[in-house]
Amino acid sequence: MTRTKTALITGAAGGLGRATVERLGAGGWRVFATDLPGPRLDALGGADELIPLAMDVAERASVEACRETVAAREGGLDAIVNFAGVLEVGAMIELEEATYARLLDVNLLGTFRVNQVFFPLVQARGGRIVNLSSETGWQSGAPFNGAYASSKHAIEAYTDSLRRELMFLGVPVIKIQPGPFRTEMVASIEARFAQLARTSEHFGALLETVGALTASEARKAHDPALVADAVWKALSTTRPRAAYSVKPDPTRSLLDRLPIAAADRVLHLALTRLRR
Repeated sequence: MTRTKTALITGAAGGLGRATVERLGAGGWRVFATDLPGPRLDALGGADELIPLAMDVAERASVEACRETVAAREGGLDAIVNFAGVLEVGAMIELEEATYARLLDVNLLGTFRVNQVFFPLVQARGGRIVNLSSETGWQSGAPFNGAYASSKHAIEAYTDSLRRELMFLGVPVIKIQPGPFRTEMVASIEARFAQLARTSEHFGALLETVGALTASEARKAHDPALVADAVWKALSTTRPRAAYSVKPDPTRSLLDRLPIAAADRVLHLALTRLRR
């Protein structure tokens, strides 16, 4: 009899995480769907092979308690899929230190904690680790996206090192690099830019301009199911790729191919004209 494969997904109540929970469930996997406690997590319950668990990736004690629950029920994992994350925008010179620290604690150290704490369960099954990066993880940082971009640049470096370490233990590590996708996190960004524009000492008008551009891009965002499909490929193929790029924004990709000085000039000219 074939054993049911089991995955742990963090950030499972968010748009990308929820889509991946549904994709793996449809593929016959048992899924431990973890997220912060609340109605969104509770709404995931119902299916026999879907087990919602409250877990805060920013608290090691919470991660360890969740591991004990999973270990008692399963004894091993075929996959960890790290989707837990937060988005923050704003000028790096004005960003609150506590806000930046919180973002890094969730996006970077949260992934680090989960992988470290749950690794024995993955190793026991010869499983895989999937980390959520972003197109911003390999692109040059954009104005007012430095906090989020730096967390994803760090995820890129962390994941590359982890992959090159765990290949000696037979555990594949894969990056998912999405472009713009429809999520609750992205949907709230226009209001956040407007709020920052009202309080910024240096960049009020520019924040309004970039906020409007970002909102316009968000309206063209893609279906999260495409990211879920990429995760499915990463977990089901015999030889997964190191990274799966999913619908990167073509304009940003083109800008990133320019020499740095040229890209800076293009950005400065375009945003200055739009701000007028």
